[in-house]
Amino acid sequence: MDIGALKDFSIFKGLDESEIKLFEDKVSSVDVSEGDCFIIEGDVGDSIFLLLEGEVEINQALTLFMNKSDADNREKTIIKLSSESKPLFGEMSLFIEGDQRTASVKALSDCKLAQIMKEELFKVCDAHPNTGYKVMQNLCRTLCGNLVKANQNVLKLTTAFSLILER
Repeated sequence: MDIGALKDFSIFKGLDESEIKLFEDKVSSVDVSEGDCFIIEGDVGDSIFLLLEGEVEINQALTLFMNKSDADNREKTIIKLSSESKPLFGEMSLFIEGDQRTASVKALSDCKLAQIMKEELFKVCDAHPNTGYKVMQNLCRTLCGNLVKANQNVLKLTTAFSLILER
């Protein structure tokens, strides 16, 4: 994979060309057709995806799964993203016990993705600690940004719920 296509993604922020080149042979290209889900909430996540071309939507289940036989599979679209914003997906499953995906990602158009397997990502980070530190710091920034957004959404939801109950 051409490193020029990767350099603008947040995971590689602050890395020079030689550091990004360490990942070059660890990245595979994945084509996804319009309408296909390439990440499914609850599945085991063993990789991170970078959206090179196309548009996607991120969805989450509206209810908690108590067991596999739960029949309610309604979802809420959380956000729609295009390749212009250089989004990445799957970063949470890299650090969650059981490696579970926390949302589903569906292609709204034909998409081209870069995929880095978890094992390969951590091998590079272990073999090159300075580069690994930068990559992990970048992933932490992404995760913290997502956490702040989630906290804001919870606050909005609880405020709306409180206002409804006051009536």
